[in-house]
Amino acid sequence: MPRLKSLTGKQIIEILSHHGFLIVRQHASHVRLKHPDGRATTVPIHRHEHVGRGLLRKIIRDSKLKLSEFQ
Repeated sequence: MPRLKSLTGKQIIEILSHHGFLIVRQHASHVRLKHPDGRATTVPIHRHEHVGRGLLRKIIRDSKLKLSEFQ
């Protein structure tokens, strides 16, 4: 599997928004996004910090996007 690029929470939200996800709610530093077809995921937004590779894989898996679509 190809190596994932390091992304911030805001960058992840932009990518997911481009694929049709909408922000449903935000609690503290965690944003919940939902797609009209029912897929949902939570993205942490921490000041200038990158999301770890494991969590990024979880977000991609939850969103049911292919890695190529995400990059």
